[in-house]
Amino acid sequence: MAVDDDGDVLPDRDAAKGFYAKYEPKEVLGRGGCSVVRRCIEKETGQQFAAKIIDLSDSSTDGVYEATMREVEVLRLVAGHPFIIELHDVFESSTFIFLVFELCEHGELFDHLTTVVTLSEKKTKVIMRQLLEALAHVHGKGIVHRDLKPENILLDDNYNIKLTDFGFAKVLTPSETLTELCGTPGYLAPELLRCNMIEGSPGYGHPVDLWACGVIMYTLLVGCPPFWHRKQMVMIRNIMEGKYSFQSPEWDDITDTPKDLISITLVVGITPSGCSPRLDSPSRSQIIGVTLVEKQYKGRPFNAKKMFQFGIMCVRAVIRIQRLRFTPEPVSLAVTRVDPYRIKALRKVIDNCAFRVYGHWVKKGEGQDRAALFQNYPKLDFPRSPMEAPLIVGQS
Repeated sequence: MAVDDDGDVLPDRDAAKGFYAKYEPKEVLGRGGCSVVRRCIEKETGQQFAAKIIDLSDSSTDGVYEATMREVEVLRLVAGHPFIIELHDVFESSTFIFLVFELCEHGELFDHLTTVVTLSEKKTKVIMRQLLEALAHVHGKGIVHRDLKPENILLDDNYNIKLTDFGFAKVLTPSETLTELCGTPGYLAPELLRCNMIEGSPGYGHPVDLWACGVIMYTLLVGCPPFWHRKQMVMIRNIMEGKYSFQSPEWDDITDTPKDLISITLVVGITPSGCSPRLDSPSRSQIIGVTLVEKQYKGRPFNAKKMFQFGIMCVRAVIRIQRLRFTPEPVSLAVTRVDPYRIKALRKVIDNCAFRVYGHWVKKGEGQDRAALFQNYPKLDFPRSPMEAPLIVGQS
């Protein structure tokens, strides 16, 4: 059994010849319950990828193979979208499955958020627009993701998102609903919780993903989720009641448009048809979401008066910048007392006087220091009185 430098077990090369023939595995990027993600290099091209290596040999991994194959099927259905992770290769052996994905250099959105704490409205707009476009593509294929969260959103080299982890994804027919409880507690929609807690409740469908989008957007803007509570049952109760707020001071400087979008996505209730009020169809929900996000940063209507005022301000700024070279340097009295030679205006006066007194310049780089100006003797060719002149000549 092969072991790497970190003590991690590597798959048997004889059991995965196809993968090792094409790729060279490198360091570990992440870990899961029964999987390890490694950076790998394609030998032929030198291109980098991320290989998810799933161990099937453990008895506790029953059903993992079937779940992985469903994920592969879903990934192939949604392939080709710029904001969805690309599955590059799949290799199978009796004990391991190798899923080779494109490599996202900047890692998870969750880790990025942990570093920066909050994102600006502008950056949040970009991320949410990309997420909604990816979700529209997924829903257009009849697929519900069921596990949207910042940990399952990756960032590529240009900080564009890549939606990933379709392990809980499910392909639905138009009239089909689900009742299975799955996902991450803080991002679960109320109808998903209701159908597992209240007997006779209708199932859920695509709207649960839109609810998660609202939670993500809220979290990106203020750095904390809307329903979190250290007691999970209190958090679940808040979710089912849609109990959240735009509290002060975190939301004081945030405009109304993102609040409107969050309010539309985090809405609780059931329509007469038994569906979530968040949407009538997946495509409609995404159109609403993208439109609201775009509306937030569309250009303001043209105003001739304000544009003219802006032009005048620009001209005045340019003139002031041009005049800076003619503006005298401010003189600090404290610096002047301690080191007058640092002041350019005084330095010119001192150099001028020194030259007139000593008859030469004292420059750095000639083995002398500026202080030498005050250590030299004055030259002796100043006009003297007739009585002193012979004495000076005699002494010299």
